[in-house]
Amino acid sequence: NYNALTPTEATELFFSATKLFVSPDPCLRRIVYLFLKEIQPLCDPSDVIIVTSCLTKDMTCDIPLYRANAIRVLVNIIDSAMLGAIERYMKQAIVDKDAMVRNAALVASSHLFEMCGDNATIVRRWIGEVQEAMMKQTNGNQRRGKENDMVQTNAIRLLCQMKGHDRLGMAKLVQQYASKAGKGGFRSPMALVILIRACGRSLSDAMSISGESSDHRDIREISPLCREGFDFLETSLSHPSSMVAYEAARTICTLPNMETRTHNLTKAVDYIHNMLSSKIPSERFAAVRTLAEVANWHPRSAARCNEGLEGILDDENSHLATLAVTTLLKTGNEESIDRLVRNISTLIISAPDEYKITIVRSLQRLCLKYPSKHRVIVSFLSEFLREEGGFGFKQAIVQSIVSLMKLVPETTESSLFHLCEFVEDCEYTQLSTATLYVIAELGPKTLRPSRYIRYLFNRVILENAVIRAAAVSALAKFAASCPSLRVSIVALLKQSKWDEDDEVRDRAMAAVRVLEEAMEMNPYVSPDIDLDHVMNEEEVIQLDIPVQGDLAMLVYGNPSPIPFHKLERSIKAYAATPGKMNNASEVLTFAELPTVDDAVESTDTNAIDHSTINATSQIGLGPAPMEIIEPKIRPDPAAAIYAIPELASLGKVFKSSSPVPLTEDETEYVVRCVKHILDNHVVLQFIIENTVENQRLDNVVVSIESDSELY
Repeated sequence: NYNALTPTEATELFFSATKLFVSPDPCLRRIVYLFLKEIQPLCDPSDVIIVTSCLTKDMTCDIPLYRANAIRVLVNIIDSAMLGAIERYMKQAIVDKDAMVRNAALVASSHLFEMCGDNATIVRRWIGEVQEAMMKQTNGNQRRGKENDMVQTNAIRLLCQMKGHDRLGMAKLVQQYASKAGKGGFRSPMALVILIRACGRSLSDAMSISGESSDHRDIREISPLCREGFDFLETSLSHPSSMVAYEAARTICTLPNMETRTHNLTKAVDYIHNMLSSKIPSERFAAVRTLAEVANWHPRSAARCNEGLEGILDDENSHLATLAVTTLLKTGNEESIDRLVRNISTLIISAPDEYKITIVRSLQRLCLKYPSKHRVIVSFLSEFLREEGGFGFKQAIVQSIVSLMKLVPETTESSLFHLCEFVEDCEYTQLSTATLYVIAELGPKTLRPSRYIRYLFNRVILENAVIRAAAVSALAKFAASCPSLRVSIVALLKQSKWDEDDEVRDRAMAAVRVLEEAMEMNPYVSPDIDLDHVMNEEEVIQLDIPVQGDLAMLVYGNPSPIPFHKLERSIKAYAATPGKMNNASEVLTFAELPTVDDAVESTDTNAIDHSTINATSQIGLGPAPMEIIEPKIRPDPAAAIYAIPELASLGKVFKSSSPVPLTEDETEYVVRCVKHILDNHVVLQFIIENTVENQRLDNVVVSIESDSELY
């Protein structure tokens, strides 16, 4: 383990290994070079630089193996100041007659180019030698072999690095070598892949400069560069190497503004369609992934491959089959939804939960695209709520159903019944309570809210204490929103007044008292209307709504203006203010409570679908437990103001800033400032921390200079 060595030990070991340079054994010399290269980062750079003379000597020896390995080690040791001293040797190595030395020099040059700007300036002067190395290979004067093919790959990679920030130079480079590639000048498939990617970047730049975002013309008509580059890409589609042909097809599909030039996609999509029937799994996966990207911005072009995608649904690779399903759901039309749902029903049973969640999200987007098919999709999702599955999978289905209810109101009635059936057999307490909350939010707004009472009361009888408490709150909310159901619900809630759990009893007793007082203040009078003759659903709902100022609706129907976690901290800050708790008869209102900052520092969560999160965040369905990041509680900065009687009389703090450092962290004492904004005042709190031990600060005075006449 190299990391266990100290810099001194590593340096001693480094120089001890250099004594083996005298050995004539080639295998031992290769091991020494490899060892020096690996241990060099742990050594002291000022000491390691001494060995450069030995490595430079090996760069000019007659043995190609030594020259190549010396170059690999030397580039990790030298800096930009010493690079000029070996520049002549590096140029000679780039055009060396041995392919192994050329490869080592080209790769070393690429690493030097990325190290720093000074090195990049020196390496750019070697462009003539790099092009000469390319010409030796493209002219076919060298023998064939993997080492010779890699010279082309490393040379074209280095040339693209040199021209990376020169748009015109990159365009000329592409034009120069694209014509040679079309004539068979490139034998290395990897070199062609690098050239195709460079060509794609040049075409993207040329198309963005032209500004023809809505132009339907052929790409070849934009500029001569676009004509030559696109012809090169289409020619590469017929290359015998599948790697080169796929890279050309992928590059064509990812060019900008291709949604208005679908005629340029024809050959690329046809090649990808043929790849779907390949016997190599990686080629099939690459084809499906590219079609999934095309389906995001032009589903009609990708729809031509639907037949091939359906043949992959039963592939033994579950990830590949899932990707094919999501692509089909993007490209499918309204007529094919029923057939797609039938085809993926067998796949989703055997797929892992993470793939099931992906399919569920795709079905949700498909339902938003074709709202008329909501019954088929929601029924399909509800079936899998009753199947075996983990928490994340069940939660994803519930989130999707709830999101569809928010965005497609036609799904509300059927979706609520599916959720009611789900809570009957749900094995996850957190998901059951969240689902009950959803039913309590949306159920009273339906045409027949009384149909859901049976499902809620069953939870009060049959479930654990947490779910019973949630069911009691849901029943109370139904009663608050529907005055016609209050008498029946109160009778049900009274049975929970003797529950064995304290929380359930407290909720039931509070709900019964609030509802009884509300019924006493505003008795419900049944309307003298035949509901069967009321045609409008909204009219039926309006007949069963609470009166203005109803007590039950005030308690259970209206959300609190302050979240409960903030309300607790705000009341504690109010109680800590001197003189505020002296008058016991004073009524405390929300307006008198001090404003407190969030006690939870912001954290990032991995959201799978933004539309789902936005729709479900309003009704209590958050991320899965494994995605929740434990919040970090920090004290309220305004508490120091309320604790001082002279400052507490100034009023409540509207906002407190984060501590701003006024001194460096290395000074003898560190000073930070917090600004507290009140209605008519600004209070500056200076926090002084003594960093020197065995010393005490006395008579501390703060002097403030203002740059404005207002202060």
